[in-house]
Amino acid sequence: MFTGGKSFVSSPPAFSNDAKRLLVCTGNTVSVFSTSTGLQTNELEGHEAQVTSVIVVPASKVLNYCWTASLDGKIKYWDFAAPELMKTIDIRFPIHSMVIPSLLNQTTESNGKLPDLFSYVYSEVVKQKEEHSNSFRGQIQKCNLTKSRLVGGVKLAETQSPGSITISPYGKYIGVREKRKLRIWEIPEKDSEHVCYKKIRLHHTRSITALAFHPTERVIAAGDVTGRILIWRGVGLQTFSNSKLVNGPNKDEEDRPGVRDEDDADSCTTWHWHSAQVNVLFFSSDGAYLYSGGREGVLVCWQLDSGKKKFLPRIGSPLLYFISSPDPTLSSISCADNRIQLLRTTSMEFLRSISGIKLPSSHLATYEGFGSDVVVNPTDGVIAVPAEDYRVQFYSLFDDREIQEVQICQRNHHPGDEITVKVNLVALSRDGSTMSTVETRLPEEGIGSLVTLKFWARGSQSKQFNLSTVIYEPHREAGISSIAVRPTGHMAVSSSYGGDFKVWVNRHGTPPKDETHQNAGWTCHAVGSYKKKPMTSAAFSSDGSVLAVAAEKVITLWDPDRNTLLAVIGDSVEPITTLSFVGKSDYLVSASRGSKPQLTIWSMSKLCATWSYRLDAEAISCSMYNSTFAVLVLSEQMVVGEATLHPHEGTIVLFNAENAVPLSTWLVSKVALPSNLHLVHIYVVFVCNIYSFSRISGLAAISVSISVSIYFPRIIT
Repeated sequence: MFTGGKSFVSSPPAFSNDAKRLLVCTGNTVSVFSTSTGLQTNELEGHEAQVTSVIVVPASKVLNYCWTASLDGKIKYWDFAAPELMKTIDIRFPIHSMVIPSLLNQTTESNGKLPDLFSYVYSEVVKQKEEHSNSFRGQIQKCNLTKSRLVGGVKLAETQSPGSITISPYGKYIGVREKRKLRIWEIPEKDSEHVCYKKIRLHHTRSITALAFHPTERVIAAGDVTGRILIWRGVGLQTFSNSKLVNGPNKDEEDRPGVRDEDDADSCTTWHWHSAQVNVLFFSSDGAYLYSGGREGVLVCWQLDSGKKKFLPRIGSPLLYFISSPDPTLSSISCADNRIQLLRTTSMEFLRSISGIKLPSSHLATYEGFGSDVVVNPTDGVIAVPAEDYRVQFYSLFDDREIQEVQICQRNHHPGDEITVKVNLVALSRDGSTMSTVETRLPEEGIGSLVTLKFWARGSQSKQFNLSTVIYEPHREAGISSIAVRPTGHMAVSSSYGGDFKVWVNRHGTPPKDETHQNAGWTCHAVGSYKKKPMTSAAFSSDGSVLAVAAEKVITLWDPDRNTLLAVIGDSVEPITTLSFVGKSDYLVSASRGSKPQLTIWSMSKLCATWSYRLDAEAISCSMYNSTFAVLVLSEQMVVGEATLHPHEGTIVLFNAENAVPLSTWLVSKVALPSNLHLVHIYVVFVCNIYSFSRISGLAAISVSISVSIYFPRIIT
């Protein structure tokens, strides 16, 4: 089974006791990474749904046990060094969060036996359709891990929806956020099935988004949606104290500054630096500092006594989680771009990162010429993904890890800022030595748009891409619809909505041997057009002898060396959006979209259409070697065989260009953001090229699950 791409930031990770390994929730599994190399060393497989919590059992550095909880309603106990599953508990409710306070303060009973181990789970109660939609769906329940069952009659809270539970460093308190209030419970030192809980509530005027407990004092920190941080001191002195305080209950509001209503706290201080909601709050192990982070991509370190702060800027993505390790000098930061950064806490510098497949911005408006296509080098299974922070990420699907990142545009990117530049097109040569990119500066108030074409060369020794040539406005003010690199030589083509295409050649012809910046080597070799029609797509044949350019509704065939028009074929109803030669065969595939979409196969020897379907093709990928190609079809509703596809579903169809009957068909279910269709593009390309390599029919085992969106293919024919 081939898998490429996982979400590394769906839940907080956990360090091993020796801080040499990091356990990361990755879909239905837990991946174990080495903190010294950033490479995956193990994987815990067994859950049937998303893993939401991973908790390492505190012990000696030799022992490596952990508990995991999942939306499949199961709690599992593992030896993650083996790896080996030791125990499974099924509570039959989806678990969104779990904490185990007893692990942090476990003591031995007088008879020498260990007491029962209890966990607290934030579970989801599945309601029947006929029940009221406003009924409570979230419950905090207690589970006896020793006896493998829920504790009957113990329900700490009911909420409208399940969330996350926060635990204090030594397991004395647990808390949850519920809109504009906090619920805090004190966990008894000797926990059992028959104990009473003391609880308090703290209130705020805004929705609370983060919660943290001080390690030694009764201090609680919370962050809200506006970027404010609240510090409550003397929390629970009345409720949680064993002895009654003399003056506590009668204190006036003037004696409790910032405290609202009847909240059990001595004071409440507000700090404000963040411009958007606070996602991360965490106290240092000695309690002297408080770390905070949010959408700005900046980690702020506050001195608790004075409120002074220092910053770790330019992280490049909104912060989600901050986790400390048993080694006080090591911690991790989980970022929204599907990346975990390992941080040396003492010097506030990054050591290394663990990255999944990054996603481009999902909130960009549609501009002419904009796309976020994923490019695949099928020889080594590496994909090139245009990311949000002006970079192109190279990710190996075979090794399931990031290879490198290339900074396309030198700009100081702040996640909270408005996007002004978009890397919208990427093309690679077949051997991976040349990359071409198109970046567009978005217009402000309708003016000021700038299109830049760049060529990059990969060093033969360093394997890093270095900028070779920069061309501003290669097609004047018109946007670029596509770029393609010639398979057999140092030639590329860019097509324009302005009505022309340009052929570019590299006069040097050899990649650099080091990382020295190369002088401009790419120049315009020729310019072509056809009746001033918009040029909407371009592609080279496998041997590079023919260049196909779509001139709106027709296909023009050119000799790229002489820039002479060889033939004009086709006359589609809608403009052609995609062209691709099918491997080393005699066929060219085209796709047009609109009210009357069409997928057409053309014979180059006969210069005519061989067969066609009325399909709205979202993506097409062709084999490099034979005549197979794959098509992704997304539709509001369609019937494939006996299956009916709904709006969130589509189909991947594998064809042989010589026959209109599909070889195989997969259903594709989309379960997240509708803008990230390029994730299915990866799957289409991967399926087609794996089929080309292996020439087997059992392709249903190939799957791709990536960051925010996950697609589940299943064979139907």
